[in-house]
Amino acid sequence: MQTGTFQPAKSVIRVSPFEGFTSYAPYTCPQCAEGWCMTACPVGAIAISPAGAKVVLDDQCVGCKLCTIACPYGTIFYNSDSHKAFKCNLCGGAPACAEACPTAAIVYEESETADWLGKFAAERSAVLLAGERR
Repeated sequence: MQTGTFQPAKSVIRVSPFEGFTSYAPYTCPQCAEGWCMTACPVGAIAISPAGAKVVLDDQCVGCKLCTIACPYGTIFYNSDSHKAFKCNLCGGAPACAEACPTAAIVYEESETADWLGKFAAERSAVLLAGERR
């Protein structure tokens, strides 16, 4: 979310510390193929942009936060000021974070992503639909 000001709390890049180590890992929306946030949205307020990013349509978002719960990566957030969800939109295909990074630690490149959650989700859904419990 580009605000034009320095607001780390509204950054779509978060940093996760590794417990017990002096190491930190930045993470942001991987624009996954599954699109759990998009599937969970009850009003269709998340769409795919021409750049391939899942984007929140502010004029349609009702602020229910279901997308924030559905995202397995924890990379879609809720803005308490606007009462809308927000996430990385790839800045239309030219991410400002990659352009501005002074050490080139952030790189934007097209790549294939593994569907590491799809198989689990399909199996879990089948179990739940069948009424079985593990």
